[in-house]
Amino acid sequence: MAKYNLLAEQIKEQIGRGVWMDGEKLPSLRKQAEQSGYSLMTVLHAYQMLESQGVIRSLERSGYIVTLPSKPSSKQLVQTTDAVSVNDFVFEVLQASRDTRMFSLGFAYPDPSLYPRQHLNKSLISAAKQISLTSALDNLPPGNPELRQLIAKRYAARGVNISPDEIVITAGALEALSLSLQACTKPGDWVVLESPTFYGAMQAMQRLGLKAITVTVSPTSGIDLAALERAFQSHPVKACWLMSSFQNPLGYCLTDDKKRSIAALLQKYSVALIEDDVYAELYADSPPLPVKAFMPQGNSMLCASFSKSLVAGFRIGWVAAGTRALDVQKQQVMSTLATSAPIQLSLVDYLSTKNYELHLKQLRKQLRQRKHDMYLFWQELLADVARVHMHEGGYFLWVECATHVDSMDIYREALRLNITIAPGKLFCLTDEFNHCFRINGSFELNQPRRHQLRKLAEFIRQCSRKSAS
Repeated sequence: MAKYNLLAEQIKEQIGRGVWMDGEKLPSLRKQAEQSGYSLMTVLHAYQMLESQGVIRSLERSGYIVTLPSKPSSKQLVQTTDAVSVNDFVFEVLQASRDTRMFSLGFAYPDPSLYPRQHLNKSLISAAKQISLTSALDNLPPGNPELRQLIAKRYAARGVNISPDEIVITAGALEALSLSLQACTKPGDWVVLESPTFYGAMQAMQRLGLKAITVTVSPTSGIDLAALERAFQSHPVKACWLMSSFQNPLGYCLTDDKKRSIAALLQKYSVALIEDDVYAELYADSPPLPVKAFMPQGNSMLCASFSKSLVAGFRIGWVAAGTRALDVQKQQVMSTLATSAPIQLSLVDYLSTKNYELHLKQLRKQLRQRKHDMYLFWQELLADVARVHMHEGGYFLWVECATHVDSMDIYREALRLNITIAPGKLFCLTDEFNHCFRINGSFELNQPRRHQLRKLAEFIRQCSRKSAS
């Protein structure tokens, strides 16, 4: 990281800790240089960077003063929404990502070229040969028994004890999450969501007529526990939908201590946990534990799928629903009836070999390298006008521009350049993250793509300069 970046981050941390208050004058360039040991030019660049981000502003012949907006009260971290409506914009973004001419950084899945197509095709052929007339009945809810046992064994390897009997196979993780919601709520109930959150959560809420209480989460530390407890205290909350490992869109993974604290709060207030765990296999160093691991006897439903780690098109997910497994099965019978029998059988064939572990090992390595390359590239392009958040594991990066920059303008310019991004509006019910966007770091950066991104970065820099002037 450049020296001026380091100094700018130090000053921002000082402001965040209350060392420098709103409206207070910062040390002069010369004084800051003496105190920090940096050159005058480095200090000037750091101050200019902070000014472009709206953290400070210059006064003619008077130096720089802090202009950071007053910190929101803890109550502002919790917001309520009676009606949830996001479908139109989600549809627009997803349609743009389908265009094969696009460099799809707004895509929610890893680069499709990373999937083991040949091995999966062999398993499909094998499943087709062994399928019988009774296979459809054998694979009705809760799903193929061999597949459920294989999933339970994978959890056991992570240190999570889940019985095959509590696992229900679904048509992807989104169905698992939606069925879990239906199993513990009715229309008009209150549900806690993170903000920003996966747009599928908001779509499910809208479809089921539920009310949302959003708790703001930080791209560095995740969910605020005090704010979460206030949400539980202020409303008759029935369920809490969260993603504790490699959260979409921010990418962070909560610490075990924080997961343990969340589990305790859920149990204290008798709130059902609906945990989206679809990125858990994409860790960088060691497999993370879900919140469910800290509430084995609790009211929790752990949802996941093979869509992010193996193949998107198979649409096979599951929910480890605990005592609600039968409720989830009943809901599934009334909606989709069952999950594709041939696809379940092909996954049994594939997972019974060592191919999946070899694939995951290679996938984790490639995702780690590609995301790191993408991070360094965006850092180089936007270091003085935006903050790029990266966490180990998963493949998302979260870009936080100055608050006066509208990521919808960036989104439209990106489309013009044949790039998709996922603007902050996609993940929030308010305007709180309109200056942010998510990018998919799983794609390889070749020279044509670097050229495209440089053009987009220049547009972002222009937006920052225009808004700041």
